Order: sequence, then C-alpha cells, then structure tokens
Amino acid sequence: MHRVTVSAVLALFLSLALLVGAAPGVLAQAPQRGGAAELLAADPVLEERVTELSHKLRCLVCQNQSIAESNAPLAVDLRNQVREQLAAGKSEDQVIDYLVARYGDFVLYLPPVNGITLLLWVGPGLLLFSGVGWLALRLRGRADEPASAALNNDQRNRARALLDGAPLPPEEPRS
Repeated sequence: MHRVTVSAVLALFLSLALLVGAAPGVLAQAPQRGGAAELLAADPVLEERVTELSHKLRCLVCQNQSIAESNAPLAVDLRNQVREQLAAGKSEDQVIDYLVARYGDFVLYLPPVNGITLLLWVGPGLLLFSGVGWLALRLRGRADEPASAALNNDQRNRARALLDGAPLPPEEPRS
C-alpha cells in the first residue's frame, strides 16, 4: 500500500512539474494585450501596401512568422514603422533597405541569394541529392553481393534428415 502512495505522489509531482514547465510556452503564445497599439492607415490603398510588404518581412521574435501574421509587440512596431515610411512617400525598396540596415538580412522572409546565404538556398537540394546518391550506392552494393552458395550433397542430406526428424548423419571432415 505504501508503494502505491509513493507512486501516486510521484506521478502528481511530475504532472505538476510538467504543467509549470509548459506554462511559459503557453503564455508566450497568448495574444499580447497592452502592448504597442497598431495605427491603421485611413487610406485603404496604403494599408494594402503595408500588408503586402509586411508579408515579406520576418518577425524577429516569433518562429517563422511574418510581421503581418504576428501579434508580438515588436511586429506591431515594425508594421507601424512600415506604415509611417510608406505614408511619408518612401518606396517599398527604401523601407526594406532601412529595415535590413537596422536588423540585417534576417528581417527578410526570403533572404537574398549571396555568398553568405548561398548554403540556405542550395543546401536542401545538395542534402537531398547526396541522400539519394547514398541510397542508390547502398542498394547497388546489395545487388552486387553474390547469392548464397548452393548446398552440397552432405548439407542437403543433413537438412532433409532434420526436416524428416531422422537422426543426423555424421559430418564429413572438412579439408
């Protein structure tokens, strides 16, 4: 009885520890309230440009979300900056250049192809190609292996005797 009680207490403790450990992750996913307020443009054309450009920019604190999709305070601030700069008459390229100068290429949802990011663009293809090549070599290597040798008469007689339940004939000495 004592062992069951210890097990129950241990299970309760581990469940509580798991719940407490998961709480920060759950709270981080909850919508942020009281953060930076988003200023919406009165001009629907400008707002459409802001939304379109926001889909091209990565949220710096979220995992794989654009600033258009994220509700993080930093994403709201970045959308406001984009909106203000577009309203001031800057082109999309000028806004992107400003953000890249400030935050680096990471702010771009699709990084440019250059010497530093070349591995990001070519790496998955190289990895796939090398994996397929390795698999082909492994399969071809198995096809080149000789088939198992045929049984000689002595081995065939011993196998037949085993299957029939008869006593085994003595083995011939190997030379």
